[in-house]
Amino acid sequence: MTTTTGATTRTGAFGTARTRVEGREKVTGAARYAGDIPLPDLAHGWMVLSTVARGRIGSVETEAVLAMPGVLTVLHHENAPRVNLDYMGMIGPPDPILGVFQNDRVPFMGWPVALVVAERPEQAREAAEALVVRYDQEQHDSAFFGGHPDMYTPADSPFGPAEATKGDVEAELAASTFVVDAEYTTPEEHHNPMEPHAATAHWDGGRLEVFDSNQGSTMVAAELAQIFSLDPASVRVRSEHVGGGFGSKTVRPHQVAAAMAATMLQRPVRVVMTRRQMFSTIGYRSPTAQRVRLGADASGRLRVLDHRSECVTSTVHEFIERSATVARVMYDAEAHHTSDRVVRLDVPTPTFMRAPGEAPGSFALESAFDELAEKTGIDPIALRIRNEPDRGPVSGLPFSSRNLVACYEEGSRRFGWADRDPRPGVRREGRWLLGTGMAAASFHSGAGPSTSAVTAEADGTFTVRINAADIGTGARTAITLVAADGLKVDPERVRVVIADSDLGPAMLAGGSMGTRSWAWAVAIAVDELRGRLALGGDIPPEGITARSDTTEAIGALAQKERHSFGAQFAEVAVDITSGEVRVRRMLGIFAAGRIVNPLTARSQLIGGMTWGISMALHEEAIRDRASGGLVSPDLAGYHFAANADVPLIEADWVDDPDPDDPVGIKGVGEIGIVGAAAAVANAVWHATGVRHRNLPIRPDRVLSAGTKVAEPGHAG
Repeated sequence: MTTTTGATTRTGAFGTARTRVEGREKVTGAARYAGDIPLPDLAHGWMVLSTVARGRIGSVETEAVLAMPGVLTVLHHENAPRVNLDYMGMIGPPDPILGVFQNDRVPFMGWPVALVVAERPEQAREAAEALVVRYDQEQHDSAFFGGHPDMYTPADSPFGPAEATKGDVEAELAASTFVVDAEYTTPEEHHNPMEPHAATAHWDGGRLEVFDSNQGSTMVAAELAQIFSLDPASVRVRSEHVGGGFGSKTVRPHQVAAAMAATMLQRPVRVVMTRRQMFSTIGYRSPTAQRVRLGADASGRLRVLDHRSECVTSTVHEFIERSATVARVMYDAEAHHTSDRVVRLDVPTPTFMRAPGEAPGSFALESAFDELAEKTGIDPIALRIRNEPDRGPVSGLPFSSRNLVACYEEGSRRFGWADRDPRPGVRREGRWLLGTGMAAASFHSGAGPSTSAVTAEADGTFTVRINAADIGTGARTAITLVAADGLKVDPERVRVVIADSDLGPAMLAGGSMGTRSWAWAVAIAVDELRGRLALGGDIPPEGITARSDTTEAIGALAQKERHSFGAQFAEVAVDITSGEVRVRRMLGIFAAGRIVNPLTARSQLIGGMTWGISMALHEEAIRDRASGGLVSPDLAGYHFAANADVPLIEADWVDDPDPDDPVGIKGVGEIGIVGAAAAVANAVWHATGVRHRNLPIRPDRVLSAGTKVAEPGHAG
């Protein structure tokens, strides 16, 4: 295990390595997930999904199914209660897939068409598989490719403009000494958290209660209230433990279906999605087709950066994979253009997936930068440093902090970059070609309004209440350390209560904003509590509670470019006989604010880097044009990095406190994957002399592309 580089010295709990406060519950099996909550008279629902990619439901033949053992009801478009989708949620208008069983329209394969509810899950599954649904099928189009004639530029959104331009791109390109003009593609990718999506709904004293696996119960409760036209106070959502989310665990059809069935049957209903169902109902990362044009002068200084990306969305809901956005903060140029375009196809709606936009965008941009380094003959790190901006290249805003050069320097030293022979294809061990590569990383650092309450108990302990979500990131532990540090007490004296919408509104666990948002709220409440305790006096039996709401403070933040940064390094070996690529070692050095808990932060970064290996070499969902569905939508057909594919990975950081944050933190959840695939791809080029611009770098692609290296015994 590595040591923290340049970490800020503190005397309190903040910044000390701590095992998870809920660790014992998890390893002993005591931790309860959404599919584990015991409720009396519990019924089980099983989703039935469409088997056609476009059309209408002709009939749902329920008679035989209703006669099967244990079956209680079959919900479909002819008998389901009506719901409301005319509202604006936390992250935009709702996806129409949440309006389950509202009409006979089928916009893609895997659209929910029915819910079979039975006494036991086995009965529900058997009946669901026996249910006959007939369709009036229509011709569909599910084929994504760059330059699709129906591609369009979407409207601007709260996530930023779809297109941004500065200077004359074509004129600067024409005046450039060195030019890179290349196209890159990334495939459709899927989240696949360890815990499948699950929800258990029931009515308790006139309130709809849902035990759910989600990334923010504030959002889920608010949207369920809107969907069912309920008073927000009459909906409660809890998620005691969550086994991964990666952007997918927001509001999905299974929660709506469970609540709908619980309302109709007036008994608790649980709906757990299967792995195959998750491939069409919870979103995914859109495939992308990207073109990057870089123009530089004789010294390697950029004259132009032009990054254009195209992605896919469904015909019923618009989601944009903003892959070009990462280029807006990475490198300066006289002319700068970025755009994200999209095409509507008969496919499920994509959604946020770990480092949405930045992960695929960084593959294209950082690969192109490596190509520019090759053309100019300048070291890839030196070229990047030469093009470091002092302000936002497009926005013109100052950076809250930008310690990317420090990441380059520390990473270069630790990885041994100076000893690298820049020539491709000169290192060889038998049939293995060896190469090294690097890439830069950036991910925005935001914060969302949150409320919290901190109570000094009469027994000398403290209770923190905040509607945070721990999706496996160690959020409970981080909040414990932030509170203990502010209170100047041992962490064992702090108890944290989270993941209950009754605790009040708080930011969801997404966009690497969770811990930062929650820590901000807790820090403010702790400061107020310390002030009240300083007045002296005994603590009453009910305790002394201080509350906080960060809405005003976050709204008052000055406009700046706020991001975490990083430098990724990879060494690969390529088997010239089989085309197999093995990553031998990886190093990531990050500037991600002050680190609350080095133990869990390092785990998050290593997890992201592992996913980057998977993205570079394995992950690829293939859509069948004839059916409109996926080929092998399961973990047998969807390949990802296994233990044997993951080498020694080191993740560390440089000192990088955010001066505008009361705790000084940014976020580590997503920066680890950004640039990782590009570092691997650049290392493959260094090993073989052949550039791979299409992910994943499969063995067949390596073999078909060949290598540009010397014969054994003649390598330099």
